[in-house]
Amino acid sequence: MHAHDYASEAKDIFVLPDAVFQIKRLIDDHAASMEEISNIINFDPALTVQILKIANSALYKFPNQVDSISKATQIIGTNSVYDLVVAFGVRRAFEEVATTVIDLERFWENAVFCGLLNKYFAERLLGKNTERLFVAGLLHNVGELIMVRFNPQIAKKCAQINEAQTPLSLQLNHIGSTYADIGASLIKMWGIPDSISTPIKHQHYEQSESANIEDKIMQLSYIMALDHCNPEIYSGHANLEVELYETLGLDNDDLQAALTHTGMQSLSVLAMFSPASVSVL
Repeated sequence: MHAHDYASEAKDIFVLPDAVFQIKRLIDDHAASMEEISNIINFDPALTVQILKIANSALYKFPNQVDSISKATQIIGTNSVYDLVVAFGVRRAFEEVATTVIDLERFWENAVFCGLLNKYFAERLLGKNTERLFVAGLLHNVGELIMVRFNPQIAKKCAQINEAQTPLSLQLNHIGSTYADIGASLIKMWGIPDSISTPIKHQHYEQSESANIEDKIMQLSYIMALDHCNPEIYSGHANLEVELYETLGLDNDDLQAALTHTGMQSLSVLAMFSPASVSVL
């Protein structure tokens, strides 16, 4: 099976909440009012809880408690709220994936760390669209969850990373394509904007020449998260090419600042996505 085939199969099994499509439709029609979007979310109690949690988390640091979806939408913005709805919707779609094939705790730790690094660098280098890149980082490896569902034996083989073999090399060897290709294809089939699926598709520096700064941020965040979340395998910045951060005008001190900042946020954000959290969607 090719990446597109895996994504096509997954589309019929992993289903997003209706709220994702309803809000997307309003935004595409340029008819989205804050009240309408808030009403859609409020009809989904579990989604409401998660959006309020993240609005009150270390991600935002609002001075006052955000106690309603309408307030969250007003403060964060309609597009950013939609991005967060996508993130929690995808998390819900994959919550039944078997935990015996891969380490899901490690999976979500890596996903959250990549998302937070994306957000940090986006705030510093772009100053906007940080939620889109947060969500792209969070979802960068959903292709692995698809493989767990359809070919668990290959998923196990691709998870056997070591000093000499990265996830990318194992995926190319055992699949012939990458989890990035599979995940980006599914996200695009779901109708989620290209601004989220494209950085996912281009996350591998070795394969894709970055077309813009967002792709470069994703490539840097992906490698930093990989090394950070697997310290027993990759010491320091084992897989990091200097060009990845120098082309963004960053140096080693900037990377350390990003890791420190992200580390302080990661535990509270991970609790919202980790399967160990009893309050996950």
